[in-house]
Amino acid sequence: MPDDLIAPASEIFDLPALRAELFTQVAEAETEAQVRAIAVKLLSEARDHGRAVIADAFAAKPRAAFPTTEAYAWLTDGIVRLVFELATVRLHPLNTPTEGERLTVMAVGGYGRGEMAPDSDVDLLFLTPWKITPWAESVIESMLYVLWDLKLKVGHASRTVKDCLRLGGEDFTIRTAMLETRFIIGHEPLARELETRLWEDLFKGSERAFVAAKLEERGNRHRKQGLRYVVEPNVKEGKGGLRDLQSLYWITKYIHHTDDAEELVRIGVFRREEYNLFMRAEEFLWAVRCHLHLAAGRAVEQLTFDMQVEVAERMGYADRAGRRGVELFMQDYFRHATAVGDLTRIFLTALESEHQKDAPLLLRLFKRGPQVKDGYEVVNNRLAIADDEAFLADKLNLLRYFEEGLRTGLLLHPHGMRLIKANLHLIDDELRGDKEARRLFLDLLLKHGNPERSLRRMNELGVIGAFIPEFEPIVAMMQFNMYHAYTVDEHTIQCIANLSEIEHGDLVEELPVASTILQEGVNRKVLYVALLLHDIGKGRDEDHSVVGARIARKVAPRLGLTKAECATVEWLVRYHLLMSDMAQKRDIADPRTVRDFAKAVQTKERLDLLTVLTVCDIRGVGPGVWNNWKAALLRALYRQTRRALEDGMEALNRENRGAEAKKALREELADWDAKDLRAETARHYDPYWQGLHVTAHKVFAELLRDIGDTEIRIDIHPDEDRDATRVCFALADHPGIFARLAGALSLVGANVVDARTFTSKDGYATAAFWIQDSEGSPYEESRIPRLRDTIRKTLMGEVKPREAILSRGKLKKREKAFNVPTSIAFDNEGSEIYTIIEVDTRDRPGLLYDLARTLSESNVYISSAVIATYGEQVVDTFYVKDMFGLKFYTPSKQKTLERRLRAAMEDGAARIAGN
Repeated sequence: MPDDLIAPASEIFDLPALRAELFTQVAEAETEAQVRAIAVKLLSEARDHGRAVIADAFAAKPRAAFPTTEAYAWLTDGIVRLVFELATVRLHPLNTPTEGERLTVMAVGGYGRGEMAPDSDVDLLFLTPWKITPWAESVIESMLYVLWDLKLKVGHASRTVKDCLRLGGEDFTIRTAMLETRFIIGHEPLARELETRLWEDLFKGSERAFVAAKLEERGNRHRKQGLRYVVEPNVKEGKGGLRDLQSLYWITKYIHHTDDAEELVRIGVFRREEYNLFMRAEEFLWAVRCHLHLAAGRAVEQLTFDMQVEVAERMGYADRAGRRGVELFMQDYFRHATAVGDLTRIFLTALESEHQKDAPLLLRLFKRGPQVKDGYEVVNNRLAIADDEAFLADKLNLLRYFEEGLRTGLLLHPHGMRLIKANLHLIDDELRGDKEARRLFLDLLLKHGNPERSLRRMNELGVIGAFIPEFEPIVAMMQFNMYHAYTVDEHTIQCIANLSEIEHGDLVEELPVASTILQEGVNRKVLYVALLLHDIGKGRDEDHSVVGARIARKVAPRLGLTKAECATVEWLVRYHLLMSDMAQKRDIADPRTVRDFAKAVQTKERLDLLTVLTVCDIRGVGPGVWNNWKAALLRALYRQTRRALEDGMEALNRENRGAEAKKALREELADWDAKDLRAETARHYDPYWQGLHVTAHKVFAELLRDIGDTEIRIDIHPDEDRDATRVCFALADHPGIFARLAGALSLVGANVVDARTFTSKDGYATAAFWIQDSEGSPYEESRIPRLRDTIRKTLMGEVKPREAILSRGKLKKREKAFNVPTSIAFDNEGSEIYTIIEVDTRDRPGLLYDLARTLSESNVYISSAVIATYGEQVVDTFYVKDMFGLKFYTPSKQKTLERRLRAAMEDGAARIAGN
């Protein structure tokens, strides 16, 4: 019995006692069905008991993965052995078996390695010397029936030794499984014969082909899973996951004929500390996988958000210093995954130098590599260090290596990367304060045109964290929300990659404003350093912009920036969310919004820098986060603010804008009768003229023309410039109109991203809503007729929004993991006419309708609403006044409104939860 399991082997599965009990119980059975039923009952109880013993012991030692995976394999071995004995001794006994009636049961794959998670597959090979006999067929069939009745996920193959060699020669997946065969029970000499023949007749001489196949498989897997460390990783198949580690084992075994990873230290592939890192990463990933299976009650491999919380708790992570335990857990996860990636790279290069793996394609295309500086050489088309000792004699070489890599365009040789990783202690205060070191670091950002490449490699090796110690805490730091697709350090590198792309002129069409700003020229040093530091304050129990600005005040001078440059970097880090918030959470048609923003920015230089930084920041959040809607908002805010800064604040004057808007409408409606045109331009109050573009003014003019008191007119058109569909309503005004319209739109599954409503002097409501479908896209032309019909039915009272929305809304399980605290703020300074109510809470179907209905029932007039969504979080901003046209100044009125809004949100959330 093994003595290194998570619990005593006999407590998990007492094989002798169970064997005796099993054969006693089946002795009286008369049919195979009765034997099977007794065996399944007894073995089910034993399996459940064994699993409970393992789970309890694992809960007490939640990081002890190796003894746990071995315990699950031991439990499975015991069951398979007893089922084999039952089939061969009790069900199909053979008194004098012939030479051909030998049968061996072997474990293959992960089970063959003796590593099993709670719900791993049981992969079995039934091996016979020659053609399978009727007796062997009966035994295998009886075994499988029992194993299936035990609800085990059995993968099985019945083969001869010859079959194994033939199939392994044709298919690398089968060959890999054969690499990990392990004898369980039966005729042992047959198992040994297979092992000998595999090594002599199949594996020998095909090492190169096997390595190439495994590397291709790994590349395909990474492409499928995503090359970056995504925030809901697949523990088994993802980058830096268990499959990558297993690939190393397979290749090691195939080439070096050993199961022992420590052998890689003895033959010089890994250093001792690298091997220790490897083992820690492997045990951590196995622990995560086991907890994942136990938490889900089935074999799941993806760490979804809800599972991250559960696994973090099981592994003993707790909230600490402003960070959730789940974030600390995921930071550890990504650090281990990165270590696995580094070790894989080291190992593959060691193979390359042994000629087991083909050199990169580039080398085969170009015989002569680029010229390199003294101290470097080109090995396998990678930049290698000629003399380790000479290299380490000058600390600056730890930065020069990356510069030479960018200058020559060569990939870095893993031996060089290992040398740097092993000598990070040389990056000390003396080096950080060295003028040449500063120049080298800034040049890596600014000079070579490809900062992303060097930054990513420097980050993986720990160089950025060593050179800027304040950066180290955000390495592999996950932000536990559905908005950010990357860890904080990866997000930072993505932002810098975006900036570099804009600088190269690759995004002129998509980002005309940012591209023009960079063409006209800005202080690049300030911009790159600000982007590098913009999220450096994350993970503290304080606003990360404030913390980040404090850190920037220390770091920027260390990087050699002038006093004025340091002040600008600090300001950009402190206010890096200001423009995004103003554009997405405020009504930029309100002159006060632009005026306040212009006062905060103060100079065109800051406006330009902040605009580019904001664009890069949003684009670096994750795929699909940047869209035309955000682009249009930022462009409009930039242009209006620039005008205010260049021409003075009077350029934002309401009257001017109103006069310009009326003039533009007259030009658009040149074919109208003069009397009708005068009536149209006179029927609206000032805010109407400032709040909409002339295209909307024209649509409303047509909708309002000769409208009847009971008519509801609707115009629906895609607004391509904004990645949204614009829905315009014209109808007789009455209290609660905004809530009714919002309810109608919620009902058709539309996400409202912006909305404004106006009342005309003659008692009509004009409302413009910009909506997107559930995918965040404008509605296709073909869907618009049905959209219009459903909206009309709702407004006519044929459908009740609350009930219909309820049937649609349900939070997905993975979304329930997030804590989104609700905050409600009243702002009487941000607009001259309105009180701004900002509701920051968890997003859900029907939320806007619930809020709008509550406000209208409280006799609040809603002029406009701006909706900003950040993953599972939403900020709904309402521009409102009371029934007398006044702002909400009194604290008691604000408190009453806040109480009602919170009650409506809780009620709506409870309805959806109970749905």
